[in-house]
Amino acid sequence: MAAFIIEGGHPLSGTIQPQGAKNEALEVICATLLTSEPVRIDNIPQIRDVMNLIQLLKDIGVKVSNKDNSYTFVADDLNLDYLQSNEFVQKCAQLRGSVMMIGPLLARMGKAVIAKPGGDKIGRRRLDTHFLGFERLGAHFNPVPERGIYEISTHQLKGRYMLLDEASVTGTANIVMAAVMAHGTTTIYNAACEPYLQQLCKMLNRMGARISGIASNLLTIEGVETLHGTSHQVLPDMIEVGSFIGMAAMVGQGIRIKDVSIKDLGIIPSTFRRMGIKVKEEGDDLFIPQMRHYEIQSFIDGTIMTLADAPWPGLTPDLLSVLITVATQARGSVLFHQKMFESRLFFVDKLIDMGAQIILCDPHRAVVVGHDRKLQLRGGRMSSPDIRAGIALLIAAMSAKGTSRIYNIEQIDRGYENIEARLNALGARIERVN
Repeated sequence: MAAFIIEGGHPLSGTIQPQGAKNEALEVICATLLTSEPVRIDNIPQIRDVMNLIQLLKDIGVKVSNKDNSYTFVADDLNLDYLQSNEFVQKCAQLRGSVMMIGPLLARMGKAVIAKPGGDKIGRRRLDTHFLGFERLGAHFNPVPERGIYEISTHQLKGRYMLLDEASVTGTANIVMAAVMAHGTTTIYNAACEPYLQQLCKMLNRMGARISGIASNLLTIEGVETLHGTSHQVLPDMIEVGSFIGMAAMVGQGIRIKDVSIKDLGIIPSTFRRMGIKVKEEGDDLFIPQMRHYEIQSFIDGTIMTLADAPWPGLTPDLLSVLITVATQARGSVLFHQKMFESRLFFVDKLIDMGAQIILCDPHRAVVVGHDRKLQLRGGRMSSPDIRAGIALLIAAMSAKGTSRIYNIEQIDRGYENIEARLNALGARIERVN
């Protein structure tokens, strides 16, 4: 198990560029299974979850070549017998993104296998939306309890109208990838409409799919017989952009975040502005000047600010951990309401140990009373429980007095590429040790 040793109190300055979006990369990589022709994807982040998914595709016979962050996939000779192997089941159980292989495999091959997927331990993350969508399209599920898997098969998927029980991003992506080659028309209401889902739909249309309603919560998909190859550019990772904004506010002396695709950030910049942080838009860059003080706004009627996560275009839950950390050094108080996952706020006990003033009301709500930099966080020993809490703790450690050690940084590696080298280039003091 690796760890970070962080010497706190060193200000950061300079320019940093966000990596390709992890969540988009996982979706579009799975979509390459829909055709036997080459698909090139640029700006793929070389992070643990993405690399594990690429290896899984190689294991089932996909030919993969790459130069730097540009990858070409050719799925012209798949080994479907491997889907039944214990090795495949074990690998799927360690990678949540593997669930998005089901839709493409069902659409093109008529069968797939699913094990209970892994991922962050942030509470209940059900797959009902995926299963119900596949059933509506005509897939059949055969549970194999002794192996902990489901075998899924179909003779021919058929388009249907469906109203999703939740606007699940991965659920929508999976159903869309299954429906593009179904017979007839599929209508998906209450569909997710995140930029990454929009990117997937645009890529599929370039491959020959017929998807309309992109960027709305009502998608219409006219099935086609085959898809062909294409090329695709992955967006910058909005979660990494938000992480860097928070980092710049806490320990920055002027940081420029390059090429962020501002139009795809939604309310992320304005949310940080509500925390009192100056976020300047310069072309397609964001510049965050040194923030000696930043004051949390209140609502117009004077009540305490409340920040809550919501499906797009609301605030992504992946940034709440960072926002909570940033709030510890703000002037004022704020209530955070994490609606979508019941275990994500439990990392705040580590911030409390570092000297933060946080009241954990229940598994979904926490009140942060800002220090206004009058009380510096103190270094400590902690373990990263998930990707986003991990980066939040790293930000806290960089702003803290003394030296901190963060264990289980493999969690951070799942979402952030070569993060210590990139931050050290700005002036941080982070060392990776085993």
